[in-house]
Amino acid sequence: METKNVIVALAALAQESRLSIFRLLVQTGPQGMAATKIAEQLSIPPSSLSFHLKELVHADLIVSRQDGRFVIYAAHIESMNALIGFLTENCCGGAPCTTEQGAACYVA
Repeated sequence: METKNVIVALAALAQESRLSIFRLLVQTGPQGMAATKIAEQLSIPPSSLSFHLKELVHADLIVSRQDGRFVIYAAHIESMNALIGFLTENCCGGAPCTTEQGAACYVA
């Protein structure tokens, strides 16, 4: 994942509603969830939800598909894994981290 994409993704997640939406969709899995259900579950007004969903789609963190008259949103797992991989790529100098090593990485 390129640095530019990482910055866009992290900026998109650096907002409470968008982070909540993304976490909900990760928990929901690949079947995704209709925008109306997301709004209900998180108590986000539809107009605000549309804006937040657009930002997450732009950051490539979620994908949408049409299902009849509903738009279904799902977490883009490949992008999420690429972001996590980018953030942890050089952890502990490339050696597998244990809890003790992980703590040492952050203290040093």
